[in-house]
Amino acid sequence: MRIRLENKLPGDLDYLVVTRVPGSDAVASGLDEKTTALVNKVKELGGAEKYLETENTLYTEGGPAKRLVVVGTGKEFDVAAARKLAQTITRSLRKKGGKRIGFAFQLPEAANAGDLYQALAEGVVHSTFEPGFYYTGENKDEKVLEDVVFLTDSGSDLKDRVERGAVIGEGINLARYLSNETPNVMYPERLAQEAEKVAKETGLEFHALDENQLIEGGFKAIMAVGQGSIHKPRMIVLKHNGAGDAPYTGVVGKGITFDSGGISIKPAEHMDHMKMDMSGGAWTIGIMKILAQLKAPVNVIGVVAAAENLPGGGAYRPGDVVGSLEGKSIEVLNTDAEGRIVLADGLAYARRLGATRLVDMATLTGAIVVALGNTVTGVFTSDQAWTDLFLKTAINAGERAWQMPLFPEYKEQIKGTTGDLLNTGGRAGGSCTAAAFLKEFTGGVPWIHLDIAGTAYTESEKPYQAKGPSGQIIRTMVDFVIATAEGNK
Repeated sequence: MRIRLENKLPGDLDYLVVTRVPGSDAVASGLDEKTTALVNKVKELGGAEKYLETENTLYTEGGPAKRLVVVGTGKEFDVAAARKLAQTITRSLRKKGGKRIGFAFQLPEAANAGDLYQALAEGVVHSTFEPGFYYTGENKDEKVLEDVVFLTDSGSDLKDRVERGAVIGEGINLARYLSNETPNVMYPERLAQEAEKVAKETGLEFHALDENQLIEGGFKAIMAVGQGSIHKPRMIVLKHNGAGDAPYTGVVGKGITFDSGGISIKPAEHMDHMKMDMSGGAWTIGIMKILAQLKAPVNVIGVVAAAENLPGGGAYRPGDVVGSLEGKSIEVLNTDAEGRIVLADGLAYARRLGATRLVDMATLTGAIVVALGNTVTGVFTSDQAWTDLFLKTAINAGERAWQMPLFPEYKEQIKGTTGDLLNTGGRAGGSCTAAAFLKEFTGGVPWIHLDIAGTAYTESEKPYQAKGPSGQIIRTMVDFVIATAEGNK
């Protein structure tokens, strides 16, 4: 699929989508007389007044498309609304067989056109992801979007923003693919291969530590989690050097390719969702791909701590005390609190590689879902000023994030009896004690923890999004890493 900008529409579109701003007499520029007349008629009749409200009509003859769709922007058309509109409309029309779709955007007068066009392009690309990788026969989705045209007479500035949106959308869809892939296919070694493929395509530096290297290097925490599986852990690294001698930001992702809970086994219901417990790692690979393709002027080290958590004769147990790359000992109370254990080594390794500030992403706790639901990412930090920048960036990117507390009392809840740290502090404040555990492996550098357990995937199909991995917070992370580098110049 390609997205292109044209100042005149081709005449062979399946659909032409025209947005309408309520209360405005204006019509999107560049439209032919016939389309303009039809849009004005919709306005006369009060159609497409509300956000995502649509009016559909067939062109009788001589129009630029077979069908016209007029869709309302609503009164508050920000980047989140623009992205969702593009996702919803494009997904719907593609499922109806649309292969060639044109868009003519009338935007609110006070809108930042560049921001909205980028969001619209990102939404178009995002809408093309479907999880049915292994459908066969009649179930196979053959409805593929081939060509998207944005009608505009603006110059290269909008073109650059649309291209940026497409790159971000493609990186997000890569992350969604990795997260959605079946666990019999996507185990730690395969995830490392996928990361290496991205590196070769984009020029990122790559290496991955295998089982022997992890043992020799003292990565005792991640090795403990993975010792019950025949698929041994990998510590995957992607590096982007776009800013010379500037400091490196470390982006660390939890890469549990399947989480059965280990000996503290999970209930059978919804255990299949645990193929997506590596979403933090998948997001990291997607972010690194985007930064490389954008040639972002930043220095970033992406680390994915990949393991498979299964029960077995060699699996780690409740009551075990395991070591870590940091040198601290971890007393295991629950083998299903494994994400924080692999991240302990991932955070320490990112610092060894030169990261002077850290962001980690993980589907870490069910407690964050209880606290914030499925639409908000939980944020924990050791550096308030840096986190203020992150929260502002999230707002500008149209994504929801909420800072959670990290008081000293949470550390007391994870004080061990036979080891330094407990790997769980119990039910009370579960997401907070998990964050307190991670903080112990950050070495005192500025650090932000993103608990994406509630936002990484959806359990049902939405009009704007397929069931499964969402890619949420990736766009924020891309902008945030760049904003961080700009602030340190």
